[in-house]
Amino acid sequence: MKKRNQTSVTRRRFLKSAAVGAAAVAVSPAVSAQQPAGSAPTSAPPLSRAAETGTPPEVEVLTADRPGSDVMVDVIKSLGLEYVCANPGSSFRALHESIVNYGGNRLPELVTCCHEESSVAMAHGYAKIEGKPLGVLLHSNVGLQHASMAIYNAYCDRVPIYLIVGNSLDAATRRPGVEWLHSAHDVAAMVRDSIKWDDVPVSLTHFAESAVRAYKIAMTPPMMPVLLVADGDLQERPVDGRPLTRIPKLPAVSPPQGDSGAVDEAARLLVAADSPVLVADRAARTPDGFALLVELAETLQAPVIDQWGRLNFPTRHPLNHSDAARTLIAGADVILGLELTDFWGTVNAFRDQLTRTSRQTTRSGARLISVTAGDLYAKGNHQDLERYPEVDLALAADAQATLPSLIEAMKRRLTVDR
Repeated sequence: MKKRNQTSVTRRRFLKSAAVGAAAVAVSPAVSAQQPAGSAPTSAPPLSRAAETGTPPEVEVLTADRPGSDVMVDVIKSLGLEYVCANPGSSFRALHESIVNYGGNRLPELVTCCHEESSVAMAHGYAKIEGKPLGVLLHSNVGLQHASMAIYNAYCDRVPIYLIVGNSLDAATRRPGVEWLHSAHDVAAMVRDSIKWDDVPVSLTHFAESAVRAYKIAMTPPMMPVLLVADGDLQERPVDGRPLTRIPKLPAVSPPQGDSGAVDEAARLLVAADSPVLVADRAARTPDGFALLVELAETLQAPVIDQWGRLNFPTRHPLNHSDAARTLIAGADVILGLELTDFWGTVNAFRDQLTRTSRQTTRSGARLISVTAGDLYAKGNHQDLERYPEVDLALAADAQATLPSLIEAMKRRLTVDR
């Protein structure tokens, strides 16, 4: 945990001076007297000499020498978040100040945005490139409502985003007026169907444990946004004279791999097949997954259909036959689906007429194998599960993490004539 020194006093004096400076921008009496009555000023008047050179009085400011938000920043730093995007709001004002002054605005660095939806959208794009979450600070219920569409997009794309929402839980300490409108009893409820996990810490120890847990959950496939509520009182309450919270260790997250017996059975079916087909949707989480799918296809010498949920396979590779998907599916005797969003739609044709009908497009006796982490986590409100696929072998595991063992199992079964 980062130790504080005497600079905290300077920090508080700086904030007091800043507050007084902002208040002193008002027009001085001398300048006001020079302004003709009834006329509008063309520009902001200059400060009086007294306002510019005088010693500002002591004023009350919003931060203590060591507020709870400093501890929260220590916890956030332990997660390795590089940036935090935010459209600044009062419900997380203490966190905002601690990130900039206490944390030195580095790891994480605050990125100011003009809207909550663009804040989450930036985190979405960052996660697709870097493979890890970006932090986003949101202003209670109003900011979360603004961000809700972007959160839903990240949820549908199975992308990890680290959301922290400010809120005022204790009605006795809410400021009269707008703070009541900008508070909620269960603020996460409005997006709970679009996130993987959320929590409302009521102590700094609780915050530290839930913050680490949230990161671990977000980074375990299937990856999705997670949300923590940062109570305003918990952020701003001084922690002087009390020991700081111990930060739990963040483990290395290992994606779930397929059961060895099921992997061996999948390898047996694929090697024995005359016309195997590989179909990938969200299979390649990283460049390693891209290379592994190439190795799998070349080992089996099987055509690949890329459904573009991720960039799974080289477009110019001779085994890329994505443009012949219907023909390949119809002739395949074994189909391996890797993180398919819609396996049913892959092997069925749907006719959207007055009377809607569907028919299976695979040949009789074709064996279907599914490898997807989607089987490990499902919610019921958003109907993004698609139709139920009737497969012969279902491996509830991350496809990219399972590919190395599947490739090795196939290589052991390959023979000169097979």
